[in-house]
Amino acid sequence: MKKVYLSSKREGNTLPLSGAYEVGGLVFVSGQIHITEDRVLLGDTIEEKLDATFANVKKVLKEVGLGLDDIIHVRLFVTDLSTMPALNAAYVTYFSGALPARIAVEVPKLSAGAEIEMEVIAARE
Repeated sequence: MKKVYLSSKREGNTLPLSGAYEVGGLVFVSGQIHITEDRVLLGDTIEEKLDATFANVKKVLKEVGLGLDDIIHVRLFVTDLSTMPALNAAYVTYFSGALPARIAVEVPKLSAGAEIEMEVIAARE
């Protein structure tokens, strides 16, 4: 059975997407960036930007009854691969168990001028 969460019809959301989609116990979370609901970019350092991005991922996962340790796959988009050593050092602190499978890709631009975007797949036990 398919379930849609955080629909694009939610008040104030004008983006043509769902925040998360669940199929067969897997929850696919749309890309999250380091931005507030008021569309203000957060963070001066890469660590602060990553923290704000994870905070947005956590919000979506909480709505579906999951947490960061339920993530099994991460797609990470960054505008500068030279930030990866600092990003990697901070990234591992968000998980208490095994790290999810991950891909990191450098892209020239991200939505709203963000420097990090993360999409995740989480699984129910």
